[in-house]
Amino acid sequence: MTLGARFALGRLFERLTALAAALIVLALGVVLVDVLRDGVGVVSWRFFVDEPGAGPTEGGIFPAIFGTVALTLVMTIIVMPLGVGAALYLHEYASPTSRLAGLARAAVHHLAGVPSIVYGLFGLGFFVHALGGALDAATGQALKWAQPGLLWAACTLAVLTLPTVIVATEEALRAVPSEVRLASLALGATRAQTLGRVVLPAAAPGILTAAVLAVSRGAGEVAPVLLTGVASWLPDLPGSLSSQFMHLGFHAYVLATQSPDVDAARPALAGTVAALLVLTFLLNLVAIVLRARLRRGMEAS
Repeated sequence: MTLGARFALGRLFERLTALAAALIVLALGVVLVDVLRDGVGVVSWRFFVDEPGAGPTEGGIFPAIFGTVALTLVMTIIVMPLGVGAALYLHEYASPTSRLAGLARAAVHHLAGVPSIVYGLFGLGFFVHALGGALDAATGQALKWAQPGLLWAACTLAVLTLPTVIVATEEALRAVPSEVRLASLALGATRAQTLGRVVLPAAAPGILTAAVLAVSRGAGEVAPVLLTGVASWLPDLPGSLSSQFMHLGFHAYVLATQSPDVDAARPALAGTVAALLVLTFLLNLVAIVLRARLRRGMEAS
């Protein structure tokens, strides 16, 4: 292949990738315009801060917003240490011929392809009935933990997003040059000190990328929490980790399928979807800003 043909082929691929990016932006724009057009009549400050009314289209969605944020935060607190720890073992400690590492990588790949409703069934059977029942039996309480709640829904979503965190964290660790590790060890640092003071700070932006991906995946999932903690109508905010909660995604599902008048419910449905999209964008934005500040601080130092 001549140099001119290679140049033309490179330009072609560049334009194709630009076209793909433009189509993604266009699709997002169409979704946003459609949602905002249908929900402009109901979206107001009171819609976001009021509790739901007697009917599915009455009142506001503040409990659903609070429940979605609480669920996402608890899920992130659970999944990030587990995912980062597993990635550290697989990339930094495990031997390439280790049977445990091979089984762990196979498990990660298989978990990534499991349908989300299967995670919901797993969470209901393991976290709610098995683990929750054991906790109730150990504490002598009746049906405090052996029922759907915020903690079990967050644990279920943590299992769902665990492969995403592990893979993204491994990529971040792989991007740290091996010379940096060798230099730290040559100066007398132990392996644990090298990981804690050199490797992890260098990989922190990539680890925050894993958090962004986990938030993006977990905040919009409905099927797992459908069986492990969500309630269709609950004006009170969850008072503990064992309480049920409302969720924006499930609230949108209820408005779309359970309302007797679909046309009357359309504005409230569009407003709920708009709130879910904006909330997901804001949670991602916070993580992206933290990642950018961390990266700038590392480059400055």
